Amino acid sequence: MAGSIAASAFLPGSPAAAPPKSVLGERPDSLDVRGIAAKPGSSSSAAALRAGKTCTHAAIPKVNGGSSALADPEHDTMSSSSSSAAPRTFYNQLPDWSMLLAAITTIFLAAEKQWTLLDWKPKRPDMLTDTFGFGRMIHEGLMFRQNFSIRSYEIGADRTASIETLMNHLQETALNHVKSAGLLGDGFGSTPEMSKRDLFWVVSQMQAIVERYPCWGDTVEVDTWVGAHGKNGMRRDWHIRDSVTGHTILKATSKWVMMHKLTRRLARIPDEVRTEIEPYFFEHASIVDEDNQKLPKLPDIEGANVAKYVRTGLTPRWADLDINQHVNNVKYIGWILESAPISILEKHELASIVLDYKRECGRDSVLQSHTTVYTDCNKHSGQTTLHCEHLLSLESGPTIVKARTMWRPKGTRPQESIIPSSS
Repeated sequence: MAGSIAASAFLPGSPAAAPPKSVLGERPDSLDVRGIAAKPGSSSSAAALRAGKTCTHAAIPKVNGGSSALADPEHDTMSSSSSSAAPRTFYNQLPDWSMLLAAITTIFLAAEKQWTLLDWKPKRPDMLTDTFGFGRMIHEGLMFRQNFSIRSYEIGADRTASIETLMNHLQETALNHVKSAGLLGDGFGSTPEMSKRDLFWVVSQMQAIVERYPCWGDTVEVDTWVGAHGKNGMRRDWHIRDSVTGHTILKATSKWVMMHKLTRRLARIPDEVRTEIEPYFFEHASIVDEDNQKLPKLPDIEGANVAKYVRTGLTPRWADLDINQHVNNVKYIGWILESAPISILEKHELASIVLDYKRECGRDSVLQSHTTVYTDCNKHSGQTTLHCEHLLSLESGPTIVKARTMWRPKGTRPQESIIPSSS
């Protein structure tokens, strides 16, 4: 009775008295030489049946290392009976936990990798402000502020940023200011009304005072704003600070006029353009002209140590041109310093510069750079301050830029340097 109940539990629906034709672990009553159970009947028909089954068995491959299935109705009936008779327990109804665990592990590993790639948060607190350097409008939209990190390719032999690097930051913030204000047309800093009239801005004068030079990895904060200059011009000012300490790095001011793109002549500011830009004017000067002082008078040539240096054969490269097809104004500074003696560059640093732009320089121009050095010894401090006059001109004669620079010994406090004011 117990055996009948056990058998009925594993084979529900099959009679208890009828034993299965093939049960795993049991040996049939009669086996042939191939280990296949022999059936009663005539020897000839049994042999033919066995031969047919042998061919069928040979044609069916094994799957996953298991025995091949018999392609006969009896075996099919037995297989279906065995599969349908498999016990339904709690264990064999559970999901494949190994596959689920592998999927979860893969997801966690992928998430960890993505988190590592997205973990851009800087380790230094001075880089938390304006990390990507997009810039923003401040002071109720009258001033634009943008941060720059000093890159390794922007520093020179003395491990500090060059004057050209700082000047490029000034130019970049000026253009981003116009763009953020929604006034950028299809020109280089031109407003939509200027673009309609083929007008663009050109700088006529620029003055910069350098307090100190930032180093590799420093983050500088650049503020810029615009204001009116006379009846037919515009002024733009900048103030560069250390983003951590707030100390001044550079102050600069510039004067801009309009030029016609086709005639290459100066033009008056149209009323439509003035209406566009006047709401953004902020009357605040970064460099104060106390008592309208002019540049300090240079020492008398007879009583001072004067030296002259010339560099010829300077030509602009294609990369030196901007979209207005003339040489970028920052490039002129590099050409001016080409004629400065190496002894000045090694022992002194540029404290201030005033540039007076006379005419534009094109792609086919050939220039020459002249530098006159005046040595001035301070009797009180005992330190030597250098005053230099620069002239950049075409080899054919016309002047491109006139400039004045002042140099202080490296390591000197900015307060001890003489600061010129623009004329």
